[in-house]
Amino acid sequence: MARVQRCPWANDSALMQTYHDREWGTPQHGDRQLFEFLILEGMQAGLSWAIILTKRAQLRRSFAGFDAKRVARFDARAVRRLMADPRIIRNRAKIRAAITNARQFLQVQREFGSFDRYIWGFVGGRPVVARYRTVRQIPAQTTASEAMSADLRRRGFRFVGPTICYAFMQAVGMVNDHTARCFRRSQLLGKR
Repeated sequence: MARVQRCPWANDSALMQTYHDREWGTPQHGDRQLFEFLILEGMQAGLSWAIILTKRAQLRRSFAGFDAKRVARFDARAVRRLMADPRIIRNRAKIRAAITNARQFLQVQREFGSFDRYIWGFVGGRPVVARYRTVRQIPAQTTASEAMSADLRRRGFRFVGPTICYAFMQAVGMVNDHTARCFRRSQLLGKR
């Protein structure tokens, strides 16, 4: 039986393979899922994605199922509770950014009707399909992620630099950066 070809980074662990095979690069349009990835990508800054995946279930519980309305109401007591939880990323700046971002997320929803409508506007509403043969060819940021970062920052979001925005775009399928031989690339092209 032929070995399944996937992006090389996904072969590090079963958890990474599952994430790659089921989620990464799959277009997401639900506001709750988009908020989750916005928070997770901010939490990942300076860390490996494998760490985020191992803590994801607890992050989901700690951040109210990534319900932006509930997270937006977190106060200083909630920050102290989160800082005391060793099962999550205990970085005060990232925790505070998640709360700030929840508040700004709700503002964007009010302005655009949904965060989905706003965020997908940076790629014209359709996934950008890349043609990279190797992982080394994939950029850390693009002009679209730079524009997204600048606009999110202008709106008061934090931990949304161009590199974090590009990782977000990859995760939620705004770009299809699966390498040319990866089986998921062609699967996702069929779902456009």
